[in-house]
Amino acid sequence: MAAQINSETKTLRITYTKSAIGYKRDQKATIAALGLRKLGQTVERPDTPSIRGMIHKVIHLVTVQVKS
Repeated sequence: MAAQINSETKTLRITYTKSAIGYKRDQKATIAALGLRKLGQTVERPDTPSIRGMIHKVIHLVTVQVKS
């Protein structure tokens, strides 16, 4: 069953804070999959288990804020 995203769903504000240079290729791919391209860029993504897993993989490169 797919989770539906509605206006009551929490969102995560993800900011790219540290360069991925020198880290493994899969971590760079995860940064790109989150939609981050440049340092300092911020994106908002829905709070889903898959997004949480991607954040967990690159938590040392990003900062996260929960926005309700």
